[in-house]
Amino acid sequence: MKTLHIVGYKNSGKTTLLERWISVVKAKGLTVAALKHHGHGGQIELPSANTDTSRFFDKGADATLVAGGGSAQLLLNNEPSFGALKALVTYDSPDVLLIEGYKDERGAKVVLVRSCEDWDTLQELEGVQLVIGEVAHSEYSIIKDRGDSMQLDNWFTDWLNKEDHYETI
Repeated sequence: MKTLHIVGYKNSGKTTLLERWISVVKAKGLTVAALKHHGHGGQIELPSANTDTSRFFDKGADATLVAGGGSAQLLLNNEPSFGALKALVTYDSPDVLLIEGYKDERGAKVVLVRSCEDWDTLQELEGVQLVIGEVAHSEYSIIKDRGDSMQLDNWFTDWLNKEDHYETI
């Protein structure tokens, strides 16, 4: 399974890039899972309080799973470790796992920067494969224009095709 973290500060374009690259993976006929770190503080947005699932969750169920119509939703009343979350999201052995955030966890990373100040604090991360944004200098590959879809997709496709970035769980 190929695993890649997309990291950067708030409003740096992580979600947009992740959405784009999910489409690239699917266009290649591969399976993809996504894991996102909710770094905005507070609880994540839950389903409507009127659903049975929310009622079970509100009463203290440690885990609630609802399935039907070709999809499933799992709610946990605690936040599992990063490793446990990876195991949950990759239960069906996808070809690719794209992770938004978790910058301090081990793994290959694409770093989005909005300014030189962002890069000053993010350049020490381990596993950096690509930097997207304006940086003065870097030992890593750089794409300065985050709007250059062709260059971004070409880099990602090349990364997907490399055999040396596989990670096993």
